[in-house]
This record gives sequence, C-alpha cells and structure tokens, in this order.
Amino acid sequence: MPARNYKKWNAVPGKLNKGEYVDSRIYSDKNIFKEEIDKIFRKVWIAVCHESELPNLYSFRTMTVATQPIVVVRISEKEIKTYHNQSINKPAGTLSTLTFPDEHEIRTEVKYGGFVWVTLNEDMDKTVEEWAAGAFDCMQKSLDAEPLEVFHYHKAIIPCNYKLWHDTNSEFYHDFLHYHNRVTGFNDSYFARKNIGFDNGHVNVGSFEVQYDQYEGGKSRDELSFPHLPTNHWEMIDFFPGVNFNLRGSALRCDIMTPIAPDKVMIEFRGLGLKSDTPEERLIRQRHHNSIWGPFGRNLHEDLLAVTTQQGSMDELADSRRILHGRHETDADGDPTIHDEEGMRHFYDEWGRWMDRHPGNPDLTYEEGKAA
Repeated sequence: MPARNYKKWNAVPGKLNKGEYVDSRIYSDKNIFKEEIDKIFRKVWIAVCHESELPNLYSFRTMTVATQPIVVVRISEKEIKTYHNQSINKPAGTLSTLTFPDEHEIRTEVKYGGFVWVTLNEDMDKTVEEWAAGAFDCMQKSLDAEPLEVFHYHKAIIPCNYKLWHDTNSEFYHDFLHYHNRVTGFNDSYFARKNIGFDNGHVNVGSFEVQYDQYEGGKSRDELSFPHLPTNHWEMIDFFPGVNFNLRGSALRCDIMTPIAPDKVMIEFRGLGLKSDTPEERLIRQRHHNSIWGPFGRNLHEDLLAVTTQQGSMDELADSRRILHGRHETDADGDPTIHDEEGMRHFYDEWGRWMDRHPGNPDLTYEEGKAA
C-alpha cells in the first residue's frame, strides 16, 4: 500500500456522516477552551456538592465554577444558598455569621437526592428539573426515597480535557478494558441496554443486573440495594456538560468535573449511601464503592490511565485529527445497542449548539458544518 501523504491523512474519513467524528482541536485548543467556559459552563446548571457536606448552620464549602470562586452555605436547616466568594480562602468550615450581600447571591437549587446545583446565568429560564428534561427519571425515585449522605470523597487533577472523561463514561466498548466489568457484567441484559438521549445533551443508559458473585471473592449486594432499585442493578446518567451519576446497587457515585485548562481537569469523586445506615451497613457500602471506584479500586485508575494516554495524542501543536464516533450497532429490531456511539454523538451535537462551532470542523459555525 502506498504511503499516505499529508492531504490524505487530513482528509475527512470516507463514508462517515456528519456527527460521526469530531476534530481533535476541540480537546486541545486554548481559544476553544475559553469559549467553552463562557458559552457553556457559565450558562448551565452545574452540581457542586451535596447537602450532607453542609451539616450545620453556616457550614460552607468553597469551589470554582467557570473560573468564578463561589461559596455554598447552609443558612438554615432547610435552605442552602450560594454566593460569589471574595474573602474565604478555606475549602470548608463553619462561619460565625452570614455577611454576604444579597447582590453576591447566585441562583441555587437542591434537587435529585440532595445535590446542590448552581448556575451563573442570571437569564437561565429553566429550573434544574426542566434543564434535566427527564434524564433523572430512571433513578429519581431511588435518590429521593430517603436522605442520602456522602461517605467518600477524593479529587484528582488529571492531564486530559474534561470531555475525554465524559467520553469514558459515555462509550461502553471500553468496558473490555476492565476485568471486573467483563467478569460481572457481560451478560444478555448488559448488551441489551440502550443509550437514551434527552434535551440539553443529557444521556442515560438502561439498567442491567451486575453479577457480583462471579468475581473472585465477590458477593451479591442485594441486602443493601438502594430503595426502588432492582437487586444488583446499575443505572447511569451523563449530565451535560460535566457531571456523571452512577448508581450501582448499594452505592451512588457522582463525578463533578471542573475544567482547568484544555489539557487539565479536576474531578471530584463522591460516594453516597443512605443517611439511615447503621455503622455496619455504612462500612459495607464503603467497601462496595471503594473496591471499584475508590483511588485504589478495580476500575477508576484504569480509566484515568486511558484518558491521560488519549490526551497525549491530541497535543495542540500536532496536526488535527478526526476522532471517530461512527460506531453503529443495532439489535435484531434495528434499535441501537449499548456499544452504539449514539450517546457520544448526542453530547457533541449539543456541544456544537452551545458553542456555535461544528465539532467536526470547529472553524465552521454549527449551521455551516451541518450544511457543508
């Protein structure tokens, strides 16, 4: 086969439809990254913490949303508010008094199992529930059945674009990377799942039963399944643009992404159980969660290595590449299965709308790219 020249390497892959590939520059370009902060992260609803992390009157947590320092404060037993942070330099604690002027207040809602949501967009015309557009229907009953509590927290600063972490939670053929998933999850119900897209870029995935007892030393988790969740079942929501909810039998995992640079993201990992847990039940949930998703769990470090390696191939000084999202895989009825990249295409189409750039060619507007 003759060697490919530059023109051939740079050509759009043949027989791919629009939306089946994205340009690698959207993972590395500094100007595109700045636009993402302004056009997306400053405009949408973002989960920032959980109400159980603010246990007392005037308990606070500080964080950054779209480069804006904020502070989340419990102002009463039933109310939490968020303010622009101009003076607190500690990550968490308890204030002696509330001294924030009203004009510094940021719109806040507590929703879906007690998560605290904020938006910097003063013109946001949707509530969190309206913004979710039905994406939480698959697990809302489980999350809202009784109060939840954070039992695990750690964060990691990863040398990759935030969208690559989204992608590793959105495509499922990478499950072949995880020994634990192959052993416990590869059954008929796993492959029968489907990506379901919702307005505003959200995606959830159909449930299936995880066979924990197939892993050496593993046991069924039926005794501590979340309320209303079938025994040992698993549900997941990718919430645009950078929050992931993963309900796996006995524990809820939540990843919150804070983009730092085109090639750097901070991810806060939380594990949650029921506030009513006994000490023995809490310990079991922690083991269930941390054995897979803790810093030394079976899966998490493998995902981190994968996205770090991917980012290394997308250096801003390298020629742009096409990242393929063209996998189509259907069942006997013609419906997309779990390994179809429909969820990825749905996310990047929404990204293009907010950015007014076509993800396959960011030099074009969204509409120009659609028409090209």
